[in-house]
Amino acid sequence: MTLSLSNLKTHRSASKKRKRVGRGNASGHGTYSTRGLKGQKSRSGVSGLKRLGMRKLLLSIPKKRGFRSYQAKAQIVDLQAISAVFHDGAHVNPKSLAAAGLIMSGNKVKILDRGEFKLKNVSFERVMVSKVAAEKIKAAGSIIK
Repeated sequence: MTLSLSNLKTHRSASKKRKRVGRGNASGHGTYSTRGLKGQKSRSGVSGLKRLGMRKLLLSIPKKRGFRSYQAKAQIVDLQAISAVFHDGAHVNPKSLAAAGLIMSGNKVKILDRGEFKLKNVSFERVMVSKVAAEKIKAAGSIIK
């Protein structure tokens, strides 16, 4: 007889049946459900880790604390970097900032007041601006939309 997919059989000892406990005395694992008689290990709600002596190890490891938001933070751009890359009359928005290489492509951008800003007629669209940066931009004669 040749070996083929139609006549393959698993060996008797290859797969072991799962032990079903607490399903009556006829199953052979009823009454005490293979836990023995009395004691802490026989009760419900006792973790196996506590039994194995791992409780001390688990308590000694510091837990991760705090909260981490999944929302992306705004990318930061300085006024100095904008004045170095853009010219008078330019439109500054997330797309133009990404094209200039000041940010990675994304939606949220915040402009901070580090450095000098003396460009005129520059319009800022769809960007957040800090208070001091907004004052510098308006003093230079540019617009924030």
